[in-house]
Amino acid sequence: MGGRLEVRITPADVGKRVSVRRRSAGGGAGVEFTDTVGVLTSWDDGVVAITPKSGESVHIVESALVAGKVVPAAPARRRGPAASFPELAAVTARAWQPVESEPLGEWRLRAAGGFTRRANSALPLGDPGLPLGEAFGRVERWYEERGLPPYIQTATGAEGTQEALCAELERHGWRREVTAEVRIAALAPVGDLDADVSAVRLSRAPDEAWLSRYQRFSTPGPHVLRVLGGGPSVWFATVAGAGDGEAGGEAPAAIGRCVVDGRWAGFMAVEVAPEHRRRGLATSVMAALARQALEEGASAAWLQVEEDNEGARALYDGMGFAAHHRYHHFRPA
Repeated sequence: MGGRLEVRITPADVGKRVSVRRRSAGGGAGVEFTDTVGVLTSWDDGVVAITPKSGESVHIVESALVAGKVVPAAPARRRGPAASFPELAAVTARAWQPVESEPLGEWRLRAAGGFTRRANSALPLGDPGLPLGEAFGRVERWYEERGLPPYIQTATGAEGTQEALCAELERHGWRREVTAEVRIAALAPVGDLDADVSAVRLSRAPDEAWLSRYQRFSTPGPHVLRVLGGGPSVWFATVAGAGDGEAGGEAPAAIGRCVVDGRWAGFMAVEVAPEHRRRGLATSVMAALARQALEEGASAAWLQVEEDNEGARALYDGMGFAAHHRYHHFRPA
């Protein structure tokens, strides 16, 4: 924060994106400062709460503030297709369709036997039609009736995301359990990647070999197949391993899934067997799926990657994917 240090925010700025500097406790000589950028979600009883894109609120004693100002709602994007949060939220949700769903006002309660939080969490896009505390309680009861842990999926880090909802969840005793990025890119460069796609087989449904590589469940019951097969136009990619398809043969060397939805192609379940890594198979899978999506008229790409998956993040960096926003799953503490 350059220029003269001055606190130019007030409680009237709650709901706006701000940048603040505060004095922090340091063990050495002199005064240390910490900067925070995020949405000002509350200012009560001398305590300022700011929710950054991480989704976890920062609470600051008002007297520790040395500078603060309102900043633009979201930084300008430098690459990738133009996209709004509501558009991406709807597209990503359609790629992980639940087995059962029920409206709660403008929220959507989703369940799929516990397979993937994205199909087993409440999606809060709008007004639940109840005070938030009551809505949270309704979510808990709905999932408990189905023997599932209650989750609410939220988003931060872009214009129109849900920093205020994250702060309310924390105030009601919910805690962030998982955070991932939604990344986007132009689709054509992914299809143009220098990759050998000759060994990539595309199909409309996952076979037993594909499922044996996708190790996200113990037994792939009907609910798993319904979630994986759900979506506007779904494709599965397989790169065979040695002996694949034979009795006792090994699982595929690599797999992937793509959901084509209008202008968007979503990539997920890209996995490579440990013994086949560093051979470009993930790139081959992505390129093959992208070319199929281009044939169907898609022009933009998205994917979701967890924050601690450094290998995947590096791979997608090289393909031109840039972070659009983050999403989180909150669960009662």
